[in-house]
Amino acid sequence: MAHAQIAAFPSLAEENTIPNRMIAGQKTRLSRTMHDIRYDHINDEFIVNNPFAYAVLVFRGGADGEEPPIRVIQGPKTLIGSSSRLEVDPLNDEILVPERVGVLVFDREAEGDVAPKRILQNAGRGGGIVVDPVHELLIVGGGGNNLNPASIRIFNRTAEGDAQPLRTIGGPNSGIVRALQLQVHPPTGWIAVPQPGESGTYEPGGTFVGFWHITDDGDIPPRWKLAGPPEHDHQAARCGPDSAQKGSSGGRYVAERRPRLLFPGDLLTMVMGAVA
Repeated sequence: MAHAQIAAFPSLAEENTIPNRMIAGQKTRLSRTMHDIRYDHINDEFIVNNPFAYAVLVFRGGADGEEPPIRVIQGPKTLIGSSSRLEVDPLNDEILVPERVGVLVFDREAEGDVAPKRILQNAGRGGGIVVDPVHELLIVGGGGNNLNPASIRIFNRTAEGDAQPLRTIGGPNSGIVRALQLQVHPPTGWIAVPQPGESGTYEPGGTFVGFWHITDDGDIPPRWKLAGPPEHDHQAARCGPDSAQKGSSGGRYVAERRPRLLFPGDLLTMVMGAVA
């Protein structure tokens, strides 16, 4: 049985490449089911959930071996449950966690049993979450359940309470089944959303990465898709930049259940930057 670990690979790693670093062990407080990991390129930190301990763990960017987190957000005041998704907004110094009670927003340097600085209700739980700091937007994905319908909901970044979304993308024409992970390209406003297919199906059909714009609304199909033959499309679950955004020429990746697909950096930059 695999044990909880985080492996750091070179940006140009291929199959059978040995990782540069491995973060694992009891002192790390990691657990399985870490479905999201975010890197804060301004403060050189990375953040993950521990959904079994109802906690958010913050590590220094160069963490290695059995190194403990530098901060832990955990306790009844936090309202953190078993969510396995999160987002970090280093420009506004915030960490965001989608939970059953709503999106919980913490100060980036929060530690211990602290209450959220604000809560956005009606945002559901189970889907991805991303911040567009340029257009001051919070984008929340739907996990495809009654509490969080399959959709992309776009809010004001600082929305709280029972605020309603500015726009909602979803419906049969959208092809959205589960929006479990999102990425946004703030300069142009394009949103990339992997579609892993129906839950519980090992090789579902119709998986793809769809691209919508932050101004889109309603039941509309993606502007573009990245898709391919079945042998190369196995539950596309996540996507994101492959570099730490510090001048690396790495690509952007789509993480799937079996292979990890790495596209040239200029490919997705061209797609997401095609229309401003």
